[in-house]
Amino acid sequence: MGRGFNRLLDAVVRIDVREITFADGAQRLTGGTGSGVIISKDGLVLTNAHVVSPQAVEVSVTLSSLERVSAKLVGWDHWTDLAVLRLNVDEIKRRNLSFAAADFGDSDKLFPGQTVYAVGTPYGLTRTVTRGIISNNNRPFEDRAGIRDYEVGMFNNWLQTDAAINPGNSGGPLVTEDGDVVGINSRAYIGAENLGFAIPANVARHVADGLVRSGAITRSYLGFAPQAMQDLENFYALAANTGMLVKDVDQGSPAARAGLRPSDVVLTINDQKVDGRFPEQLSPIQNMVASLPVGATVKLGVKRGAQTLELSAVTEKLESRVGEEWAFEKWGLSVRKVSRGYARQNQLPDETGVLVIGVLPGYPAAQSGIAPGDVIIKVANEPIATLAGLKQLYTAYVDAPQPTLVEARRNRRIALYVFKP
Repeated sequence: MGRGFNRLLDAVVRIDVREITFADGAQRLTGGTGSGVIISKDGLVLTNAHVVSPQAVEVSVTLSSLERVSAKLVGWDHWTDLAVLRLNVDEIKRRNLSFAAADFGDSDKLFPGQTVYAVGTPYGLTRTVTRGIISNNNRPFEDRAGIRDYEVGMFNNWLQTDAAINPGNSGGPLVTEDGDVVGINSRAYIGAENLGFAIPANVARHVADGLVRSGAITRSYLGFAPQAMQDLENFYALAANTGMLVKDVDQGSPAARAGLRPSDVVLTINDQKVDGRFPEQLSPIQNMVASLPVGATVKLGVKRGAQTLELSAVTEKLESRVGEEWAFEKWGLSVRKVSRGYARQNQLPDETGVLVIGVLPGYPAAQSGIAPGDVIIKVANEPIATLAGLKQLYTAYVDAPQPTLVEARRNRRIALYVFKP
């Protein structure tokens, strides 16, 4: 290790965040600490999406000089667990501070056994370096719990490392002995030893460029979930390394409208052969679909039983299952707008309503018997098409408190509740 590694240390930062969360029926201000790495001379900082979210109200960054400066969120992408901040360069100039920018390495050239270092702020211990190796350079890792229920890990495989990664390391760089950034540390298995995961640098660079340009990454959606074909080829009379199994199809999705069904085998996408034999091959296939233009027509070559079909689907813009959140504190109720993704995933008839994500004991919502997981579809006999509409009804309740009838869907059945002042 030499000059390049020292420059890297000067580019690693601590990130302190205060953000608004909506949980347990109330709006709360919470704090957290993570890591990041400066990637440009104009003060762009790369970190994890679960370190800084759009709900952040205050972000401060501690430089290698131990001086603290403010920063703002530039863009956020929960699908890859990446976010980009921009340092307050005017403040840095005014205070005559300086910083370094890290260099990226080529993560595609990493190999198992290669020595790497994780740099960050574990448990608030700024600029900590831990050493390990690349344990696996192509690990599929889809986090079903996600970031506050947001989806993570569908479109890329991950780097697995035994370099120690602890809470607070999130967003810091995984680097080579020369100080080149080859990954962004994201998470570790709690309770396990030496099982850490990082987003490959080549993925991170592409996403960061898109976030700087647009603030978000636009992806396409067809609406099917894949499954590896390994050990199943004989059941479908297919040669090895042929096709990708369809595990599930979202209700009302482009794939469903095109006629795709669970247990179909996708042989080609736009005449390009598909090989989804192993789990490691599924994320690149999903990313290929996600990278198509929104509104593009996609040809799917499909094997169904003894038949070979050609189906045609038109991509939509990919949306998360997580909608906008809010808290109605006089009711003791926190909710999340039902998104198109949530409705399709849970086979709801439409996107009407809000999902209950928290109730505060002793308040009208909890007293009525409504519970997290219920979907409120009407309040005072008014359908809830938007969160803004529910806010108007809540304002009317606050101005003139009176018993309010609430209609909700629970386990596909309709139930009625009364919020009493």
